[in-house]
Amino acid sequence: MQLGIVGLGRMGGNIARRLMRNGHQVVVNDRNQAAIDALVGEGAQGAADLPALVRQMNAPRAIWVMLPAGEATEQTLARLADLLEPDDVLIDGGNSFYKDDIRRAGELKKRQLHYVDVGTSGGVWGLERGYCMMIGGEETVIERLDPLFASLAPGVGSIPRTRGREGAPSRAEQGYIHAGPAGSGHFVKMIHNGIEYGLMQAYAEGFDILRGKAGEALPAEQRYELDLAQIAEVWRRGSVVTSWLLDLTADALAADPALSRYSGAVDDSGEGRWTIDAAVEQAVPVPVLSSALFARFRSREQQGTYGDKLLSAMRFGFGGHVERSE
Repeated sequence: MQLGIVGLGRMGGNIARRLMRNGHQVVVNDRNQAAIDALVGEGAQGAADLPALVRQMNAPRAIWVMLPAGEATEQTLARLADLLEPDDVLIDGGNSFYKDDIRRAGELKKRQLHYVDVGTSGGVWGLERGYCMMIGGEETVIERLDPLFASLAPGVGSIPRTRGREGAPSRAEQGYIHAGPAGSGHFVKMIHNGIEYGLMQAYAEGFDILRGKAGEALPAEQRYELDLAQIAEVWRRGSVVTSWLLDLTADALAADPALSRYSGAVDDSGEGRWTIDAAVEQAVPVPVLSSALFARFRSREQQGTYGDKLLSAMRFGFGGHVERSE
């Protein structure tokens, strides 16, 4: 299949590469010409601007926008909508607010254009591991685009099947789902990221205790000298707390147990805040998720703890996120 991709940053470029590896054709655009040139060198078609992108594609077109949520995405989608024809599809694969998706889908429907929101998880590792995708939109359109999603997804891999699942592997078992109508994909991804905050905070606090507090009440000669890298490594093997986040923690601690490259000023993205907003709207108590968000606020106002540094290390590990200079 053919897909247009606008935005070739940490994830957009690798989405293009994974699709090409699976035999799809991609037409790419970015404000950074070097990013376009790099992908053209790997087999993509480059487009200098959005009109050129649309001209180089066959109808019905599908264009994936992979830009930061907010004004950049909003403006790009609006410009593309003016260039497209009935039955073309616009895909937002970033982390937009789900209520914006609902509005956009309604506006585009009046112009006979389709809108798909894809909550995309996988970060900088997606090229090799595949992308977990939570998709919102019309079922007929999702079916049309299914070969693209199947190529981007991780596939069944070596994960054992869940008890009771039989027959051909479902989309979910391959790493992607059609969650429901417009906005549902980003809604599910929003909650996914809220949960991620809580999991990361639990690891950060636990390792902070292991490093700084273990045995503190004991006489000096009886205090523990714990090897955090070894603890992270052993927990990866057979423990009930094992996870990809723990894998990243083990990598960071093995490379630098002091985590000296990090200040511990931990950024937060819109999804964590939106998760708390959704919880308030539904009167659902979320003490763990809200505390994890507030801990990030605190990390940027006070000197970062060791746990805060570990949060930064995990964020860099899965997403290439670099601490902002305040």
